[in-house]
Amino acid sequence: MKKLLVLAALLSFCTAAVRAEYSRADYIKRVETCEAVLQELQFHPETAVPAAVFRQAKGIVIVHQFKAGLLLGVKGGYGVVLAKKPDGSWSVPGLLHAGEISLGFQIGGQGVDTIYMLMDDTSVKLIFRNRFNFGVDADAVAGPNQKEAEKSTYIIRNSVLVYSTVNGLYAGATIKTNYLTPNDAGNHILYNTTYNLPELLFGNYVTVPDEVKFLMDYVQKLAKQ
Repeated sequence: MKKLLVLAALLSFCTAAVRAEYSRADYIKRVETCEAVLQELQFHPETAVPAAVFRQAKGIVIVHQFKAGLLLGVKGGYGVVLAKKPDGSWSVPGLLHAGEISLGFQIGGQGVDTIYMLMDDTSVKLIFRNRFNFGVDADAVAGPNQKEAEKSTYIIRNSVLVYSTVNGLYAGATIKTNYLTPNDAGNHILYNTTYNLPELLFGNYVTVPDEVKFLMDYVQKLAKQ
């Protein structure tokens, strides 16, 4: 156990050091990757978020993660969150850290791309916490497909709907801790501002960079279908 704690401490130190080296171009690439994740899921009927869900959603989180390792596995990753404003427009994408620490025997690697549709204002505000777990802090379930969502009797009762695709092979892991946390340092660099996630999502304090408009426009388009 002591060795595992030492490894975890070293990992935390190394992760912090790497984060400090990220440039604005790196964060732009993350936004572009998250848009590609959303486009890929929307391309396949079995993973696509229905238009009816987008129209009702108050926010969307797009997460890209990768898991690998032996004994101590870490699913590193990142994501973005966009919120629907009271006037119906969508916010700039706010950057998030995503990660998982798994203690237990594990082999192989696994890529995980996930869309979280936030269906009420409460679930959106939970993102502002220092660390947030969709499986613990919100009522999250697998989202309906297009046919289910179009049924007149279908009612969205859960605060978070999940759409995901998994690539690669993975086995093991007896203890898991999944989390998302705001990447305020990255947001400061990306938007050249001192504002944090709440102000970025619900205010109009920054000029929208051209590099993030494509994702905003795509989400807006999906919400109007």
